[in-house]
Formats: sequence, C-alpha cells, structure tokens
Amino acid sequence: MRLTSILKIAVVALPLVFTSCGSRKKVIKEPVSLTPEMKAKADFISNVQNRAQTVKFLTSKVKFSVEVGPQKLTLTGNLKMKRDDVIRLQLMAFGFVEAGRIELTKDYVLIMDRINKQYLKAPWMSVDFLRNSGIDFNTLQSLFWNELFRPSKTIVEKHPTDSVADYALLDSGDDMIISLEQGKMDYSWLASRNTALIKMANILYKDRFNGNTQLNWDYDEFEKLNKSYFPMKSAITLTTPEKEVKLGMTLNYIGAETEWETRTEISNKYREVTVDEILRRFMSL
Repeated sequence: MRLTSILKIAVVALPLVFTSCGSRKKVIKEPVSLTPEMKAKADFISNVQNRAQTVKFLTSKVKFSVEVGPQKLTLTGNLKMKRDDVIRLQLMAFGFVEAGRIELTKDYVLIMDRINKQYLKAPWMSVDFLRNSGIDFNTLQSLFWNELFRPSKTIVEKHPTDSVADYALLDSGDDMIISLEQGKMDYSWLASRNTALIKMANILYKDRFNGNTQLNWDYDEFEKLNKSYFPMKSAITLTTPEKEVKLGMTLNYIGAETEWETRTEISNKYREVTVDEILRRFMSL
C-alpha cells in the first residue's frame, strides 16, 4: 500500500475513532440516603474507581492495526502519556520514519501529517464533531488509562454516595455491568466482579433520525503497573450509520519515560488545514 494511502487511513481515521461519542450534560443532585442495595452498588463502583493509576507517565512502543471498510493496514508507533497533561500517538512508516502524530492536551487537538507537511491544531470546542459530541480530554484520558469516568469528569468520585443512584448495576456471570444514561447518551462498562478491572467501555449516541453512533473499547492482557494493572491490548470499534472503523492497539511493554517534550513545536514549513479537509479525506476512503 502506498505511503499516502497509509496516511489517509491512519492519520485521519485514528482521531475520528477517538472523537466520535460523548456527552457534556451535567447533573446536579441532592445527597441521598443509601439503601443496602445502593451501598453495595456504591462499594463496587468505588472499587472500580480505586483502581485508577497513580503513575504520572506511561510510554510504550505500539503496534497499530487499522481497518476501514475493505482497507486494512498495520503500523508501528509510540504511545506517550503524561497524566492530566497529554496523550500522544506517533505513527511510523517503514518502522523508523514518523508519518503522523496525534497530540491531545486539555487545551487542543493536534493532528500532523508529517509526509505532506500538513497539520490541524484547534481547541476542543472549536471542532464541530467534538463540540457536538461533548468528548473532552478527560473522557479520552479515562479510556486510554482504562478507568471509569463520568461525562465531563476524569473519574468517578472516590465515595460516589451522591451520584451512585444515576448508575445501574447488573450481574453478568463473573462480571458486572455498570451503566449510565443521560439524554441521548448511553454509557456502559463491563468490569470483573473479582478484580474490578474494566474489560470493556461502550458509548452509544442515539439518533432516531440519522442513526446511532457507537464507540466500543475492549481491553485485554493486563499486566502489573505499580499497584494496579494496565491493558496491553485494546480493540476499538467505531460504528456509524455510514462506516465502521476498527483500531487495534498492542503495547510492547510498559515504560515510564520522562525525558520527552510534552508539546510539539510546529515548523513554519507546515500548512494548516481545516477540519472540513480532514473530514472530506476521511469520507472519501
């Protein structure tokens, strides 16, 4: 496959997978007294939340697989994350040339096409498909770090006594299903009853006129990281009424490198492109 085709799929499809579902609704409730059933629910949700990683940095070499319709490809790259600061994906061509970069911070989304010297850098809420879906940095960080989240918040409170009534908790064999419904959005997580590890996260946007959009993120092969565990494999599927995009992400190891620049400087040799250009490129695949 030509390098330009790789860039069309990988550099464009990856950020769209990560920015397609969500909600920014904020629900304020008065404190409630917990029944024994609600207390058990709160305890389990708290156990899942208490798995949150305490490490500041996580780095790894990564193998990516991308599938958009009949087109499939495999790329290598790097994942670098600094907690509460940045998520960076570097896509490599031929194993040593950086072909593309996706950098997510609390302030902006940056997508770079290294081959064609193009980039998009914009605040989260200035990008239509981010603003409309309500996806923000905290939501994506929770998905990358394998953590439970509430819309527009990093993670569930340590003692979710006031908000636990919003959740439903169902038995599913050896697992438990945590679910939350807010307006047109449905959120659900499949967590191990014994380990409280999240095996799957699902976000569904319901649109009876244009069709539903769904993001499903499966986690597998957990390895020890500090006092908790981290998934070495992720399988991410974005399903829209028009397309299905699949992304596989396999980490080679769990590292904690700190000697890297957390912000990318953009050369004046790069041309800034619009969101519409990126979307047109994606839809033409």
